[in-house]
Amino acid sequence: MRDVAILGSTGSIGTQALDLVRANPDRFRVVALTAGGSNPELFEQQVSEFAATCPDLYSGLGEDASVEAASRPCDVVLNGITGAVGLRPTLAALDAGTTLALANKESLIMGGPLVLERAAPGQLVPVDSEHSALAQCLRGGSPEEVRRLVLTASGGPFRGRTRDELTEVTPEQAMAHPTWDMGPVITINSATLVNKGLEVIEAHLLFGIPFDRIEVVVHPTSVVHSMVEFVDGSTLVQASPPTMLIPIALGLSWPDRVPDAAPPVDWSRPETWEFFPLDDEAFPAVSLARRAGERGATAPAVYNAANEVCVEEFRAGRLAFTDIVPTVDAVLARHDVPSEDGLSVDDILTADAWARTETSTLIGRPA
Repeated sequence: MRDVAILGSTGSIGTQALDLVRANPDRFRVVALTAGGSNPELFEQQVSEFAATCPDLYSGLGEDASVEAASRPCDVVLNGITGAVGLRPTLAALDAGTTLALANKESLIMGGPLVLERAAPGQLVPVDSEHSALAQCLRGGSPEEVRRLVLTASGGPFRGRTRDELTEVTPEQAMAHPTWDMGPVITINSATLVNKGLEVIEAHLLFGIPFDRIEVVVHPTSVVHSMVEFVDGSTLVQASPPTMLIPIALGLSWPDRVPDAAPPVDWSRPETWEFFPLDDEAFPAVSLARRAGERGATAPAVYNAANEVCVEEFRAGRLAFTDIVPTVDAVLARHDVPSEDGLSVDDILTADAWARTETSTLIGRPA
């Protein structure tokens, strides 16, 4: 039995994690629940339900509540929060010595070396489907045998469109992801491929592979979640239908698997896997993320923060879809990246705040 704290319990990751707990009451017990506060009715229902199995259940709304929950004794903290507010809870869980099942990629990307310094070996378990896939495939060889990591991208709802064909894209169209049901920010990030850029940085940090050995390919059906190519020419693939249940289950139970976490691929039916090269001209977010990752220190935090502001402006109809990544690029160009030596949480949060103000100013909406 593992005691689990779920941060972001009303979001997509959190609600699916609770479904897994319900289906496996002999494996998991929820001891803490936190949420951002956007769906208080659902949160109250969750607290009422899981307090029945854990009378001393900790619950709370907001970032401070998530930090407190991550600091409390338990076996696993699942950080399913969206955005930069996940950084402090991530650090709190690592400082507490708890296994951290990390779906909040932003905290690793922002925190970079700080997060890695605080994480003990095996303490940080990725929950993104791509990085969970890589972690599984990497079991098949030693680090010295790895030639490259291959991240798959569905291509989002606009796969195949040219840059000119994206100028009139609406938020509603960007939210219509062809294979995944996710929250609004990550769905739009998938449409711009900013999310894949963030995942490239995340893969570099998690697995220590240089950026020039991390590739992105477009795979529309999202059955292959990522691949690892080894030096002998062999490639290991992790495949399953597009569901987050498997990586969430692995995050909660790592290194063990949870039986029947999700249905497998039906191999009795015809299955075609297609892969296409990434169109960097139409979708420049990945190449921009590589440059930010190579600059290191606070550059990834600026990339993430500027994008979060741009996404909100796009959703509000105040910024064109094709202006999101160029605006992030412009903000990065104005950022003076400090040395990673002596980098602190305050440095990261200061860079995050600067990027949000700078982005708003560039868009013409002073913060």
